[in-house]
Order: sequence, then C-alpha cells, then structure tokens
Amino acid sequence: MTGGGPGRGLGRRPGESRTREAILEAARKRFGEHGYDAATIRGIARDAGVDPALVHHFYGTKERLFAAAMSLPVVPSEIITVALSAEKDRLGAEFSARIGEVLVGTMLRAWDVADIRTAFLGMLRSAATTDQGVVMLRQFVTSTILASLTQVAGLGDDGEGRFRATLVASQVVGLGFARYVLGLEPLASATTEDLVAAIGPTMQRYLTGDLGLAASSAREHGAPARPPHRGSAGAGSTGSAAEASSQSAPPRRTHRG
Repeated sequence: MTGGGPGRGLGRRPGESRTREAILEAARKRFGEHGYDAATIRGIARDAGVDPALVHHFYGTKERLFAAAMSLPVVPSEIITVALSAEKDRLGAEFSARIGEVLVGTMLRAWDVADIRTAFLGMLRSAATTDQGVVMLRQFVTSTILASLTQVAGLGDDGEGRFRATLVASQVVGLGFARYVLGLEPLASATTEDLVAAIGPTMQRYLTGDLGLAASSAREHGAPARPPHRGSAGAGSTGSAAEASSQSAPPRRTHRG
C-alpha cells in the first residue's frame, strides 16, 4: 500500500504499467518518424500525455528509452564501456595494442546471446528495408555507440577520431550482416576465436594504426596532415612525393618499375 506523499511505495502504483506502455508507444512512433537525434524526451512525453520528468524517472536517458522501446535487452553503449573498461584493467599497458581483438571479441560474445542477436538483427533488417530504419539506426549508432567507443578507446572527438570510429562501425555492421543476416559461409560458422584472430588486426589498424591517408584526404576528414610513407607518397603532389622519398623508403608504387 502506498502512502499519500510524493515518495514511491512498495510495488508499482495503479496505472504505472499503462503509463510506461504509453511512453514506449510514443517513443517508438517518435523514433520511427523523426529518427533518434530529432526525437526528444519532451516530445515523447507530450505524445504520451505525461510530464517529461516522468519519462526520465522511468527510463533515465534517451538511449535507455530507445533500448526499451526497441526491445533491446541491453544498452549498447554500456556493453562497450563496461567490457572495454574491464579489459583495460585486466590488460594494463597491453590494452592499447590489443583493443582491436578485444572489441571484436566483445561484439561477437554479445551477439551470441539470443535476445541481443535478435534485437540487433531486427535493427539491421529494418535499416536494409526502410528509409526510416536507415536514419534511425545511423543516428543511434553515431550518437551512442560511436560516441562511447571514441571515449573508451581514447580516439578523441576530432575529425580523425570520428573517421576511425566510423571505420570500426563499418567493420562491425558488415560482419554482423554477413554472419547473421546473409549467413555467408564459412564466415557464418567460423568460431569466435578465428574471427578475433582474422579481424582483430584490421580493427586495430582502424583504431590506432596508419590509415595511409594523403594530406588532402586527411584534411578532408579533419585529421592532421601527415607526410606520406609506406607507399602512400604517390597519392600526394609531385613535390611532396619527391620530398618524402628522399627522407624515407621508396614508395611501393615506384618499386621495380
């Protein structure tokens, strides 16, 4: 039995389940029609006929509300943050050199959980078949998952950090689609260990390695311009290529003819 004051009593108040469902219904409609970024707690609350404070009370953040509305069993950014933080504590100084394999292993183990995999596949299929699904998934990934990855992996919030994060996202989404939606063999039946060993180094390069960007491409992506090396000099101007070749190994494009 609840008291007459503002504090919560034991159990849920009468009508609380209906209120929650009204909020989730309004959230699903808002996210679907306006995308993740444009949907606001205030707008969802207005559609549900409740005070925005009640939405925050039930669900806390917009990401948590999205997860509940889309029936996601977990909050994606929290999986990344918790898993990578735990591995960072475990690996210590080795973490930065192994973050690629850690991230691949984290995603694959999450997808091994049936409820998570089902929710993930539902979002991928929606994105593959509807424009609304594309917008919603893209904005959700950008605003939550990539933002969390950028922070935990220490990529920085500059142009280069965001470029690296989106390269990682392309690998993750592509892997999930090929393995679980297309069922592309032998990828679909490969073990987690084999996939970590095969894909981890690529993820590592995306996160911390040389991306081989020419100066013009680096500026385009907001990354600091770096002198070409390891064969990428040919992508720059003639003057910069000649200067680089005099200071480093010969470009691969000109090696042996």
